[in-house]
Amino acid sequence: MTGIQELLLSRIRDVADYPEPGVMFKDITPLLADPAAFTTLTDALAGIAANTGATKVVGLEARGFILGAPVAVRAGLGFIPVRKAGKLPGATLRQAYDLEYGSAEIEVHAEDLAAGDRVLIVDDVLATGGTAEAAIQLIQRAGAEVCGLAVLMELGFLGGRARLEPALDVAPLEALLQV
Repeated sequence: MTGIQELLLSRIRDVADYPEPGVMFKDITPLLADPAAFTTLTDALAGIAANTGATKVVGLEARGFILGAPVAVRAGLGFIPVRKAGKLPGATLRQAYDLEYGSAEIEVHAEDLAAGDRVLIVDDVLATGGTAEAAIQLIQRAGAEVCGLAVLMELGFLGGRARLEPALDVAPLEALLQV
């Protein structure tokens, strides 16, 4: 484990039985509250943005906003929020996806992405990959290219990577921590 990984992991708190019994929730709020750890995380993700040749950063609601916005600023790129349906004013593109019980929709402003944009998707956790897969589809429908997906933490036992690799094609999936 690298020093960066040790620092990040040391600032993530386990919360047992949240949001339901049997779930071990990974709380990143202590990491966000620590300026050195948050800066280290931002710098690492901005490095991924540079390595992928991204021209824009997409953050997935809601913690992806917290991580993606400073990454975009640090990397000198634009930031695009991908929101839950009904939260953005104006013309949007919408993408439905399945949840364990039911479905949901995400959307982006139609004018925020265009052909020629190379987009890095940023989020806090990769779990089953459903939201990220819908974001990939949404970005591609807007005519932009997904150049990578970067997350703080991957919950490998939930199979999100296997689900996303076909949609990502050759674009990298970078997880700073694997749990």
